Amino acid sequence: MNGAIVCVGRLREKYWADAAAEYLKRLSRFGKMEIVELPDLPEPAGASDADRQRIIAREGEAILSRLKPGDHVIALCVDGPQYESERFAQRLAQCGLTGQRTAFVIGGSLGLSPAVLQRADEKMSLSKMTFPHQLARVLLLEQIYRACKINAGEKYHK
Repeated sequence: MNGAIVCVGRLREKYWADAAAEYLKRLSRFGKMEIVELPDLPEPAGASDADRQRIIAREGEAILSRLKPGDHVIALCVDGPQYESERFAQRLAQCGLTGQRTAFVIGGSLGLSPAVLQRADEKMSLSKMTFPHQLARVLLLEQIYRACKINAGEKYHK
């Protein structure tokens, strides 16, 4: 599988970075997975709705600039469908048949811009719960790894 995770924000704590690096290492035998980190724009104290929309729009422009024209884009957002691991593996296998790079997008703390959602080919939710963006990245990497193992016919924990 060739893919990318385009995400706003960086992994600040060593334990998140270590966990992400471990899954990237494990994924390397299945293909190339690239992490594209973009700056998380600060939300000023007392920010208005207009200020928040400007931040979302600027982060969205940065995300869009890192997506390739042929990418199959999956936006992570709370209103997307949730998959069981086996169904997610099937979905990734289908994406892999096209030869396109699959690009997962994780927005900043304010969410994804309408332009990014419009560019997305599909949406996906990891859970109805809200997770810190750092944890969401590690969860996504783990699920991609699990899907690759399922698709390779290898044993995985249920």
